[in-house]
Amino acid sequence: MFQKVLVANRGEIAVRIIRALRELNILSVAVYSEADRYALHTELADEAICIGPAKGLDSYANPVAVLSAAIVSGADAIHPGYGFLSERSDFAALCEEMKIKFIGPNSQIIRDMGNKQNARTTMRQAGVPIVPGGKDLVKNIEEARQIAEEIGFPLMIKAADGGGGKGMRLASTPEELAPMFEQAQNETQSIYGNQHLYIERTIYPAKHIEVQILADEHGNVIHLGERDCSLQRNNQKVIEFAPSPTLSETAREKISQAAVDAAKAIGYTNAGTIEFLVDEEEHFYFMEMNTRLQVEHPITEMITGVDIVKAQIEIAAGKPLELTQEDIHFNGFAIECRLNAEDPHNNFQPSSGHIERLILPNGGMGLRVETALYSDYTLPPFYDSMAAKIITHQPTREEAFQLMERGLYEVSVAGISTNIDLLEALVRHPDVQADNIHAKWLEETFMPEWLNETAVETTGIE
Repeated sequence: MFQKVLVANRGEIAVRIIRALRELNILSVAVYSEADRYALHTELADEAICIGPAKGLDSYANPVAVLSAAIVSGADAIHPGYGFLSERSDFAALCEEMKIKFIGPNSQIIRDMGNKQNARTTMRQAGVPIVPGGKDLVKNIEEARQIAEEIGFPLMIKAADGGGGKGMRLASTPEELAPMFEQAQNETQSIYGNQHLYIERTIYPAKHIEVQILADEHGNVIHLGERDCSLQRNNQKVIEFAPSPTLSETAREKISQAAVDAAKAIGYTNAGTIEFLVDEEEHFYFMEMNTRLQVEHPITEMITGVDIVKAQIEIAAGKPLELTQEDIHFNGFAIECRLNAEDPHNNFQPSSGHIERLILPNGGMGLRVETALYSDYTLPPFYDSMAAKIITHQPTREEAFQLMERGLYEVSVAGISTNIDLLEALVRHPDVQADNIHAKWLEETFMPEWLNETAVETTGIE
């Protein structure tokens, strides 16, 4: 087992990893930017090293700075969490070169799966259904029009190296294709330094279903069931459920087996997630693979009892999985709500500043909160807006919703804006509770109505 692990991240996920390391009796090293000098993860770790200025590219996403901290501290492994360096194949390769274990898959797999078009090709060869689309990267609008003629509209233009909704545009008609293609191209260039795009048909309406897998370095692969991530805005998840409320057992078995088969086909190791779109007839199509820990991993932990972060660390240390597929049992229903520092009434403008008072629900069976916030903390403006995750787990779906409503009611954050009102409205909505939703429901159906209703409540003008 490792003696010391550097946590190459910040916020709630850094706190989550540090806690897992302490429970495994492994020393932890936190890294922090100048803006995070008083962040919670720096207080909880055994050591803390400043690695650069506030800007993420100069600190948390700087491979040289992170590796230098690992070398100086004597860490024998690095856990990247999610975001930042977690899916950077060049960083994983540097770790391999420096003989520091990267807690995740090897650099080649990250490289292969990180390019979405390449991942589509790999999955097609492995027999996993993929969304109809172009077979190669699309270099210009002329090629985009040719593909559009073959697969039809609506279609999605995506950055090959993208994730989290970045470099992605929907073209619903031929008239929208050129401007959407240009926007996707420009955004992809600014974020990833290239214009590598691919095009696929839009499956609509569809559920966004992902399967959690664990794979060790001895050829063992298991799945931990699926999560429904259909409640999202701008391709960013807002609320997630485990298991999927309405997926049939037949479809559940097929999609889970497809994920395991895909992981085996590419020789995958560590924790990973394979994401699918599922249409109304329960046909499913591979969308992408995330070669890292997911934000929403806690709800899978709640229904399976498996600590995914500890499993990641043990797999990276060379241990075989102690669990077989037969050992995995699914119990109850779990929900995760992402509390973001943003103002939904002002175009989701990110919020930052001094937290004057903080009350988060931390009592009661089946309720879990993961955060790096604390009272009298100043939240910096330089990073992702997610401030906390509120998770409930109960024997039934109805009870999980009831507990979530109670938990959200107790949230009070003074000093910054949050999306708490949006979350409360969503978990109370009858369509959400009945699972009458799809991946575009929040944007197309809920948001216009909710913003109008809240505007009327605020101004009294209809």
